[in-house]
Amino acid sequence: MNAPSNAIRVSRAEVEDFLYHEAALLDEWRLDEWLELLTDDAIYEVPPNDTPGGSSKNTLFILADDIVRIRERVKRLKSPNCHAEFPHSRTRRLITNVRILQTEGNLVTVAANFVCYRYRRHERIREFVGTYRFVLQHTHDGFRIKARRTTLDAYELGSLGAVSFIL
Repeated sequence: MNAPSNAIRVSRAEVEDFLYHEAALLDEWRLDEWLELLTDDAIYEVPPNDTPGGSSKNTLFILADDIVRIRERVKRLKSPNCHAEFPHSRTRRLITNVRILQTEGNLVTVAANFVCYRYRRHERIREFVGTYRFVLQHTHDGFRIKARRTTLDAYELGSLGAVSFIL
């Protein structure tokens, strides 16, 4: 872990508690509360399966949302007119192997593995497996998400169906 002298000190347990809280908000579809965890310049990315290490600046991503698009996504997901998620999916996330990769100033870069089980009426259970990479900003109120990158391990998405919820 790279920790310059001006970096804040945080424990893995603090980071894990935050990630577990975020997962619970998403699983319980408490999306407005989830939005409150984001900074005003937050980004949410899901890179393509064939270029998981790519940049959204020069690669077509599955998702590459800034805070405006994230808020619009949540608004659509909460609407009864969002047929892909009405009624909404039931999800259960398991997060493991949480690691603090870097601290710099009030920013903490974190990696974790996840499995997200998705249940929808009349569909088979879908399992999304991959890694999360967060840049968390430490504030006087705790952590806020500055960047959230979800990389799926699947070679192709066809068997997983539409990714219409927040991974």
